[in-house]
Amino acid sequence: MPRISKSMADALSEQANRELASAYTYLAMSAWADEQNLQGASSWLRIQWEEELSHATKLIDYIAERGGRADLKAIPEPQADYQGLHDAFRSVLRHEEEVTGAINQVYELAVAEKDYATQTLLDWYVNEQVEEENQPAKIISMLDLAADSPSGLLMVDRHLAGRARVE
Repeated sequence: MPRISKSMADALSEQANRELASAYTYLAMSAWADEQNLQGASSWLRIQWEEELSHATKLIDYIAERGGRADLKAIPEPQADYQGLHDAFRSVLRHEEEVTGAINQVYELAVAEKDYATQTLLDWYVNEQVEEENQPAKIISMLDLAADSPSGLLMVDRHLAGRARVE
């Protein structure tokens, strides 16, 4: 397999940095949820943190397999406070929509460079982003139904606690 181009290694490195920043964001959200006594949300967000780390690692490993080196940058400080669980999950959805746009841009570069191996790798990320946007959208819908009901919020939190780790 030919070596990865510098431009592709740079684009994938940038995406790996986005995934690491995402992980950091989810970890900060988990800490916020813990402080709010929302253990289900905290658990859900902690699992998301783990997923984002694996997404970054997958990119970093791929760059190395293709003869390149990932160029990791500083990660910005994440938002630490939210107006409530609704606000937090709206933030999750906006964030994942931004990640989807970034992945699509990297995919466009892979197409332009006729880098079929990278296109195949990115197919996984494109499909993963469908789930990454769908999950918070569903949670927001549940929170809409719960409205301002404390018992409704507790039911949503209990539902979030049921998320299982994916190996």
